[in-house]
Amino acid sequence: MSRIGRMPVEIPAGVTATLNGNTLTVKGPLGTLTETFRPEINIAIEGNQIIVTRSSDEKEERSLHGLTRALINNMVVGVTKGFEKKLEIVGVGYRVEKQNGKIVLGLGYSHPVIFEEKDGVKFE
Repeated sequence: MSRIGRMPVEIPAGVTATLNGNTLTVKGPLGTLTETFRPEINIAIEGNQIIVTRSSDEKEERSLHGLTRALINNMVVGVTKGFEKKLEIVGVGYRVEKQNGKIVLGLGYSHPVIFEEKDGVKFE
């Protein structure tokens, strides 16, 4: 059995998960996500956990088992924390500054590299 697929997905406080057939809807403080999964994979909500199992040991179902669990976990994380990308700059001569909703990267080029904040994206 898949090591990833075996682990239950914890539903944190403030998040509701509803299952309608193979369609899972997760609602949280940052929004609502809905996804329909393959019928070969069984999804069950037990208490504050989402359990993913497969009906047989066929190759395709084994590959879908861990994938389904990972997608469900990403849905729960998405409605609670949102997406986060951390940038680590290591070395001498590199510089990063935040200026009026922009991030200015000094990476050794002849010019600075500038990224602007878009809707829903924040630089910290």
